[in-house]
Amino acid sequence: MPGMAAPLSAFVDAALARAGGTPPILFVSGAQGIGKSTALSRVIETSPHRLVGMSLDDFYLTRAERAQLSESVHPLSETRGPPGTHDVALLTETLSDLQQGNAPVRVPIFDKRSDDRLPTEDWRALPSRPDAILLEGWMMGVLPDFTSLETPPLNAVEAAPGALAWRRWQEEQLAGPYAALWDRADAFCHFDAPGFDCVLRWRTQQEAQNQGVALADLPEARKDWVRNFIAHYERLTRRMLSGTRREGVVVKVGANRDVA
Repeated sequence: MPGMAAPLSAFVDAALARAGGTPPILFVSGAQGIGKSTALSRVIETSPHRLVGMSLDDFYLTRAERAQLSESVHPLSETRGPPGTHDVALLTETLSDLQQGNAPVRVPIFDKRSDDRLPTEDWRALPSRPDAILLEGWMMGVLPDFTSLETPPLNAVEAAPGALAWRRWQEEQLAGPYAALWDRADAFCHFDAPGFDCVLRWRTQQEAQNQGVALADLPEARKDWVRNFIAHYERLTRRMLSGTRREGVVVKVGANRDVA
């Protein structure tokens, strides 16, 4: 099992060996475009265990709900991804239902092209009470750091008028609902990129896949959109890579997504 799937499989096997009668909840982090979703799918397909995999991305708030946040918090909060743009309550309820065997369990699907959640009739049905539950996301386990509010903006997004309120709101979310979500995990596995500079290349490749075109055919305007989009994630991605996160297994990934 090549690449990132091998260490992820070993992580899952070790967690199952420690588990009692309750299916363990395992959180997997990694920067945008690093390949964690692909690795998770590979592990689920090849594992002898009954595994359920989900993505934090599927639990984004709806477009309408984020539009409300743009008015009550800051216009930047309408962009999906940062803390506060997920339906943490729904995710927590879903984890409990899966772990306790409450059937049927349906999981939302977020359509990134329309930037909105699909109707409930299109949600995925998952088997309840699997052997283990895996949830992957770019910021799984990141810790709040209110002292960061005293530091200057990292990029043009953070330099937007009034953006300090947006940054404070994220820290409050991390200290509240997301901290409670991290508490649900039995273990964390962190896939570490060499640095933030790799994220733009990886995320641009991912965007081409999302759009169904070759990387060379991705319009320049869309590449600019990706560059602006990941700026919303830069501070917390760097924080994750610095180790300001929940403890867990750490896997170093190279610029070509090879595992060190």
